[in-house]
Amino acid sequence: MATNSYRVFLDSNVIISGMLSDKGAPRIILDLLSLHLPGIIGLTGEYNLIEVERNLTRKLPKALPVYLEYVPRLSLTVIPLPTAEEIAEYVGAINNKDLPVLLSAIKGCADFLVTGDNKDFSLINDSNLYSFTVISPTEFLEKIGKIISATTQSTLID
Repeated sequence: MATNSYRVFLDSNVIISGMLSDKGAPRIILDLLSLHLPGIIGLTGEYNLIEVERNLTRKLPKALPVYLEYVPRLSLTVIPLPTAEEIAEYVGAINNKDLPVLLSAIKGCADFLVTGDNKDFSLINDSNLYSFTVISPTEFLEKIGKIISATTQSTLID
């Protein structure tokens, strides 16, 4: 039986939250990605990594070395910064500050955009224009748990 792969794009706030707390959904997602399980491909944008590093440098400089050591363990596929021309095509689709995140998720062919910022991304799910679902970390864990459970049961039956 072929296993589906799910491409999971992590917003900056998920990476930061997961790094700073040893509990909660963001941390569990990072832990899952660090296990390199088949069927879950972690993505983020170059824009997001710049944002994470900027925020840590400004607010929590002592956490930056831990971040720099930990992030490579996730083996995230990093989507390059979108061009100004690409961004211009999507102006009005979402708050301008979030356009690089939206475009990175699109370019990364994400199935899920996991963010703690559902308020700013809520219009995305309503539009049905994008191939991914915007989802909170907790919702993602619920969904991926069901997918893993169904796959495991199907494999046991086969």
